[in-house]
Amino acid sequence: MTGTATEVLPAYRCTVLPEWIDYNGHMSEAFYVLVFGFATDQVMDELGMDEDYRGETRSSLYTVEAHIRYLQETGLGAELTVTTVVVGSGPKKLHLAHELRCGDQLLATEEILALHVNTLTGRSEPFPQAVSANIATHISGRPTPEWVGRKVTA
Repeated sequence: MTGTATEVLPAYRCTVLPEWIDYNGHMSEAFYVLVFGFATDQVMDELGMDEDYRGETRSSLYTVEAHIRYLQETGLGAELTVTTVVVGSGPKKLHLAHELRCGDQLLATEEILALHVNTLTGRSEPFPQAVSANIATHISGRPTPEWVGRKVTA
């Protein structure tokens, strides 16, 4: 599916909590994943896959691959913002790029590939037309971030 962006996804915002701080005095890597997960949940809501949708259709997004880059440390009380770009999609899949910032400082990125899955059967299934249409309105007209598609190498 391709298209031109007509809508920008809202940013996800949160504050670093005391329980997110590790033994080095910084936000633990597990909580970067948590924040990105909450941002993905917000994207799902925006695209029409909210709690009601999941209850009625017994379908949801399952992240099947993720690539996180930890770029900067952050600490207690930091105000975090995650912006998300829909990089691409297919009949059953969604490709997202998240950027986590504190102010203007880029702290981390996450690229995910998610599948639309029927939670009763555990099998992927196509998005309904309404969800596909919502996704199409959010496909980024901007260039794909330069870090998308990288691989881990030594």
